[in-house]
Amino acid sequence: MTTPEAVIAALRAQGEPQKATEMAAYHKTSREFLGLSAQVLELMAREHRRSMSVAARCDLAQGLWESDIHEARIYAAKLLTQARIRPDDTPVWRLIAAWAQGFDSWALADHASVAGGKRLIADPRRLDEVECWTESPNIWTRRAALVMTLPWARLPHPKPDDLAIRARVLGWAAGYVPDRDRFIQKAIAWWLRDLSKRDPQAVRAFLDGPGAGLSAAARREALRLMPQG
Repeated sequence: MTTPEAVIAALRAQGEPQKATEMAAYHKTSREFLGLSAQVLELMAREHRRSMSVAARCDLAQGLWESDIHEARIYAAKLLTQARIRPDDTPVWRLIAAWAQGFDSWALADHASVAGGKRLIADPRRLDEVECWTESPNIWTRRAALVMTLPWARLPHPKPDDLAIRARVLGWAAGYVPDRDRFIQKAIAWWLRDLSKRDPQAVRAFLDGPGAGLSAAARREALRLMPQG
């Protein structure tokens, strides 16, 4: 049986103290860092995704998340990052949604949001719950509502239901525009930037309408990949 303690010990064995110090200074948090890259964590987590049941991975992921070690939390998210989970009525979404209420940094929130986005694509009915996050007092939870829904901005051939979801999320983004926090502004910009490659007209309409009040930096980012002509 693989335990959180065993995984953390394996992570510590590969950690780099100097890199851990640099990462802690960069992220400006007292959380423990081990000095491991996301690439190393992905390679390690891949084997557990292959060999462990979904239920066992959920138990392991929760234990790792509760450790409050930076790399252990990222590892927890990677354990649950899987496009197809059959059946999809497992605790995976409930676990990610619970974590989202306590997000406290962009790095951890973004890794967990990748896992969460796959569960939203698998069952878009979960968007009703995510919409409630847009009113959260936690800035990282509010931001996650946009980051987790990025897959819809990237769909190359959206169906009518997908287009409706895009419009819904852009409505959330419109409500975020007055929030001057740079991480919120960046999240709006990223959504628009990715959407611009698929639907530049929708992005222009947003920027000329509800997004007119975006910060200059966010506006530049939103337009960075906009097709010319």
